[in-house]
Amino acid sequence: MRILIVKLSSMGDVVHSLPVLVDIKSQFPDAKIDWVVEPAFASLLEFNSNIERVIVCSLRDWTRNYFDEKARSGVRSFLRELRQIPYDVVIDLQGLSKSALISRCTTLTPKGIRVAMANQTEGSSYETLTRWVSNLAIELPKKIHAVERGRLLCSKALGYELPGQLDYGLRINLSPVQFDTDPPGGKNTLGDHHALQVLLIHGTSRADKLWPLTHWIDLSERLITSGYEVCVTYASDTEHEFVNELMAKVEGVKLWHKQSLGDLSNLMSNCFGAIGVDSGVSHLAVALDLAHVQIYNFPTDWRTGPLPCPYQSSIFDHPTPSVDRVWNEWLTVSQRRQLKHD
Repeated sequence: MRILIVKLSSMGDVVHSLPVLVDIKSQFPDAKIDWVVEPAFASLLEFNSNIERVIVCSLRDWTRNYFDEKARSGVRSFLRELRQIPYDVVIDLQGLSKSALISRCTTLTPKGIRVAMANQTEGSSYETLTRWVSNLAIELPKKIHAVERGRLLCSKALGYELPGQLDYGLRINLSPVQFDTDPPGGKNTLGDHHALQVLLIHGTSRADKLWPLTHWIDLSERLITSGYEVCVTYASDTEHEFVNELMAKVEGVKLWHKQSLGDLSNLMSNCFGAIGVDSGVSHLAVALDLAHVQIYNFPTDWRTGPLPCPYQSSIFDHPTPSVDRVWNEWLTVSQRRQLKHD
């Protein structure tokens, strides 16, 4: 069976969709699965052994530069690659007009079908074109977690019972972590060097999801005092300025320079845990099975936060959760994760 997944963006949405690969392969071990994704998130998929081909779609660049010959050439190359192989099933996990258009451009086998969502679910974007270009539109519950939405759609599309176990299928080849600063002095109190690392995920695409710098300073000091190695990274100039401010205030914070999502995943897989705002990197921390506390300024954690797990949780408060609350939650989840690690 040849299957194509269409899920272009965003990072969090792509991460939330990863379990469908494990689900499908558990039921159809010989299935070959391809995935259409935007270039910014391609490296997140390229090391995934459950994916046969990653097809990169630079749709945003093409639409912005429609009359540019380079953009038109890129569209032609993409369509050739997309149509190179006929598919038995094309599944639109995005539910938008752009993903519907890509789904429509695919080549099907004689009995092949295009599958889409028949309705919008709470808190998620949806455009009805996706159902009209499909052969099979599947009704989903109005209120459903982002991870379970994709899993349920695929199970109904391919006719299997939804597996009880959740597995994101991330198998990273670990490599040594390199830092810009020397480790702080003091004895490691929690065991293995790598297990002590905690990534602070401060960046997000929306300013109203951010956590104050003063909170990050306080939290960093508590972590370092407790024997953890605090790590930070950045994805933009604004985030780079933020980490510079944090590192100027807190001695011993380590910087990972800007890098691809694949390399970031590799570094994160060496960490014991992460604490972060609602962002794609926080969702990646969940997928990598790290001890994790996710910070929400809006009551949307039920839809995108970690699913029930002893050592992963989300915290919502308005205007934002306090340092004490995040710290106390971290003490709980880290202890539970440490028990599993030992």
